[in-house]
Amino acid sequence: MTISGTQLAKEIKQEVKEKVEKAKDEFGRPPHLVVILVGEDPASQSYVKGKGKDAEEVGFKSTTIVKPEETTEKELLELIHDLNDDESVDGILVQLPLPSHINEDKVIETIHQSKDVDGFHPANVAALWQKRPCIYPCTPKGVIKLLDKAGVEIQGKKAVVIGRSNIVGLPVSKLLLDRNATVTIAHSKTKDLAKTAAEADILVVAIGKPKFVSADMVKPGAAVIDVGVNRDPITGKLCGDVDFDACAEKAGVITPVPGGVGPMTRACLMENTLECFLNKMQKK
Repeated sequence: MTISGTQLAKEIKQEVKEKVEKAKDEFGRPPHLVVILVGEDPASQSYVKGKGKDAEEVGFKSTTIVKPEETTEKELLELIHDLNDDESVDGILVQLPLPSHINEDKVIETIHQSKDVDGFHPANVAALWQKRPCIYPCTPKGVIKLLDKAGVEIQGKKAVVIGRSNIVGLPVSKLLLDRNATVTIAHSKTKDLAKTAAEADILVVAIGKPKFVSADMVKPGAAVIDVGVNRDPITGKLCGDVDFDACAEKAGVITPVPGGVGPMTRACLMENTLECFLNKMQKK
């Protein structure tokens, strides 16, 4: 069975839209999301455009700030400080990756935790691992929602996560652990990776290597979640880290690329922005 992230994302955004209408009545304004794009990377431009479209669709105020490639780190940090201080701004997202002369960690740390809709701020990451209230990173949050929607049992199952980034691999492993799965974190150089992957009831792949996971790495009936977005070196078309056509024949459920995790990441961003807004407004 193919899990449609596109369909589930529509359902989530509809729920957010309904809550935004109620929030506007209660607080007098909608949530305000600001997205910052530095440079002219075509993929980043596409992602930012999509996020703006989603924000407007659910009823947010949406602002996109585009800065030239030569923007300095100091200028970007000053902009973020200004947005942190702006009471009308509820969520701040800086599109990654950034130009090489800008330290991404500094940028992430500068966004105030209360406006960190991506869930990347060190304080949010620490709270996630300590099981304290926090903003969950969008993609890992979307992965868990997809598994739940497909009726995949997580408790007591063996999960293998291929990829160990702070953005996807590590947080999705933590969320699976919190649901009482047994989790193995692997990477492309892991010894006997194919054998390890083939033992997984739940296989999550996020390493950025086109069609890296072949059918022999999938346990019959497993749930396969493909987080990768790549270009097929032969056809030039979008593809994931999983050889979809080959693995779909063995997997119980599998996500496609595009149309799987990607739409869920954006839908969860809308949820996170609303959460940041409500957290702030309800404290007043």
